[in-house]
Amino acid sequence: MDHVLSVKYRIDGNPKLNQFHSHEDFEIFMFHEGVCRYFVNNQIYDLEPGDILLISGLVLHRPNILEGTSYIRSHVHFHPDSILRTLEAVKAEKLLDMFQNQHCLIRSDNSAVLHSVDSVFNRMSEVSLSHTYKQAEKEWELHFLLAQLLVQISHLSRTDEAIQHVHSSIKMEHAEKIAVYIQENFSSYFTIADIADHLCFHKSYVSHVFKEMTGYTIMEYVMHTRLRHARYLLEAKAKMPIEEVAYESGFENASHFSRYFKGKLGISPKEYRKKRLEIFQIGHPSTRPRV
Repeated sequence: MDHVLSVKYRIDGNPKLNQFHSHEDFEIFMFHEGVCRYFVNNQIYDLEPGDILLISGLVLHRPNILEGTSYIRSHVHFHPDSILRTLEAVKAEKLLDMFQNQHCLIRSDNSAVLHSVDSVFNRMSEVSLSHTYKQAEKEWELHFLLAQLLVQISHLSRTDEAIQHVHSSIKMEHAEKIAVYIQENFSSYFTIADIADHLCFHKSYVSHVFKEMTGYTIMEYVMHTRLRHARYLLEAKAKMPIEEVAYESGFENASHFSRYFKGKLGISPKEYRKKRLEIFQIGHPSTRPRV
């Protein structure tokens, strides 16, 4: 299968992710059934069946699944450059503009179009898993199907609504304010008490409400926000010293940064930069740095 396009259709079960994650690909996520509170960047969504999330590269996100419930979803990951020529051929490259705002939730009651979206996901999965297609044939059809999927979702985003975010509870609103504070201050040293003082919350409430609403600790979110920024700097600013990358990303020092980075990604910051820049130099489409 195309190494810059992957698809899963109506998979169930807890993904067992024990941390926030991000990836360079764009993601189209469709929720089918279950109970899921989805945390994307600094917003929290209580998903409903048929909801579609569009997530652009390197945005921190993770589902919070209620224990013992279903979590049925479909998703496709792709790098925009992998589909760009196909879209340009029919002057449809503007379809990628839906991802400009880092993430977007589309909620629709248009059952006909939602059924079409589901059918395209299904067909993409069938092609991906087929043993009768040649590799080139798989890539051709997957790219055409992805373009069709983008058209259907664009139609939904115009005729229905890329919904205005509404908090379902005061706790959700408070958790989002905490996430915004972290997004704006991750490069500096701060404590939970600093967050509490800034938002006029009690210190213990800050930790409790963030964990309750997102399923994750404040420290997990802080560290993954710092890691995401460090990955960006390592590639986008190739001449920036590792020590400066660590400092700009909010780590205590270069040693702590290197240990944490290798523990999460399996290679050192220096090795990561070397590998990414080498790939970029030979023109691989999936190496363009994104914030």
